[in-house]
Amino acid sequence: MKLLTLESSSVSASVCVTEDTRLLAQSFQNCGMTHSATLLPMIDHVMTASRLTMDDIDAVACVTGPGSFTGIRIGVATAKGIADGKNLPCIGVSSMAGNAWNVGPLTDRLICPVMDARRSQLYNALFLFSDGTLHRLTPDRLIQMEDLKKELISYEKSVILVGDGAQMCYNNFTVSSDLDCITAPPGLIYPCAHGAAMEAHRLAQEGQLVSAAQLMPSYLRQPQAVRERLAREAGQTAQSTKKE
Repeated sequence: MKLLTLESSSVSASVCVTEDTRLLAQSFQNCGMTHSATLLPMIDHVMTASRLTMDDIDAVACVTGPGSFTGIRIGVATAKGIADGKNLPCIGVSSMAGNAWNVGPLTDRLICPVMDARRSQLYNALFLFSDGTLHRLTPDRLIQMEDLKKELISYEKSVILVGDGAQMCYNNFTVSSDLDCITAPPGLIYPCAHGAAMEAHRLAQEGQLVSAAQLMPSYLRQPQAVRERLAREAGQTAQSTKKE
């Protein structure tokens, strides 16, 4: 299966083309430009580099979250547009699983992808890699840093942190000696399309393909604009009730 994979859930953005598990071409940027400006040129670059056209692609994979709301929307919208135009199936990939694949084949440590979710929270999930595949231990979730630290200590296992929140967590976790943890190497710490493509390949083998219309973001919490609107509506309701 030839797969075009998009990863735009974080501050970085990445696109790759794979044939089964073999990487044909990948483009990665972490230069501060918006994903709306970088994603399409990167798609064009990897397609040209791999000497393929969209007619050669069998499916489009996209990281659907959790992560940056704007980045996820851009990635999902781009994947849906390509897939719908070419009548291709889609594969939605967890950003946590994609991140875990970056380091999975290289370690027997507990794999801990972390992404800063703001509001004193982290996006996180836990994995182990064995027998050539990634094994999920927790669902994707929102968690407080101190709660995650306590959970990791309870596993009594060495930990590797990966993701754009890895250094922040490492600085916090290593204040005490209760937890043996390291960060992923610099070249593997950020989300990349190839990691997501490896997870997409696993999902495709399980038959977890959807139509372009069925590909949807997975935010884990409501966008800020929605939260603010609900807060305003709750305040207005409270004032109205008080007057009555």
